[in-house]
Amino acid sequence: MSESGARLDPVHNDSAHDDSAHDDSAHDDSAHHDSGGLNPGARVILFVHAHPDDETVGTGATLAHYAARSDAHVTVVTCTLGEEGEVRVPQLAQLAADQADQLGGYRYWEYRQATAALGVTDTHFLGGVGRWRDSGMMGLPTNDHPRAFWGADVDTAAADLVSIMRERRPEVLVTYDPNGFYGHPDHIQAHRVAMSGAELAADPAWRPELGAAHEIRKIYWTTLPRSVLADQFDAFAGATDNPFEGVESVEDLPFGAPDEEVDALIAGGPDAAERKRAAMRAYPTQVAPGDWLDVLGEQLGPQSLAEEHYRLVKGERGTADGPNGWESDLLS
Repeated sequence: MSESGARLDPVHNDSAHDDSAHDDSAHDDSAHHDSGGLNPGARVILFVHAHPDDETVGTGATLAHYAARSDAHVTVVTCTLGEEGEVRVPQLAQLAADQADQLGGYRYWEYRQATAALGVTDTHFLGGVGRWRDSGMMGLPTNDHPRAFWGADVDTAAADLVSIMRERRPEVLVTYDPNGFYGHPDHIQAHRVAMSGAELAADPAWRPELGAAHEIRKIYWTTLPRSVLADQFDAFAGATDNPFEGVESVEDLPFGAPDEEVDALIAGGPDAAERKRAAMRAYPTQVAPGDWLDVLGEQLGPQSLAEEHYRLVKGERGTADGPNGWESDLLS
């Protein structure tokens, strides 16, 4: 996200660079990058996601919203390249894992375009680009790939995240719930690694060589209120690209939370909605014209794209000045 006030170097920090060389072109795509460009006054929010496009679909408006704030800094960590994802554009179908197996590299390029559209400049791939592979859906043979993120040792993966946490020193962490929002193994593993990382980062006795211990003040899990889910369920009824196809009732869905269990709503406004739409369009392998994104905007209005909900699982609730007594600022 647009780090207002150029709080970081205006490049995606997927890399660690050698400060002695002062060569911004020499990126090695390792786990992280030095924090010399971070404004000391900025309040950091760290997002941990599983695959390229998850940052946009689930939290894109929130990313854009905080990127536009001069007092905030956004860091995004993505755990895999999404190699096992489907390809929604026929002319790119041969990139798929069971054909050329080039989808991960293509999605990396999409990710760079999408995060730029959101204004994100501080992005990282856990352990470096390509360290962990997309595990595919639960129960598939791809879960057993030697580099599948699902099979990663949690402490090993968390160590790379701890390094980022201790360097960036976020006030707030955003990730998935224990079910990974909808049960994908990489989302579940991202939750485990993020929560473990937060605990280990705060322990001064654990791997002190990774930096000074740091405790994250607030932790949120992404969620979707049942009331909003019901509106979306109705909006997609009869649509050609219906993500709820075959589901008889909203109560049958494996995700969503009662409204009373939701703690925060970030309503990003028109600019955030437009940035999120642009970021989604940067993923041609994942979002086809006329798909759910267009249906949602047409049926529920463009503002629906800018509204994202969260559960607070660590820390004290801030000012409850949003609808239903929800927080309107994760940093409050």
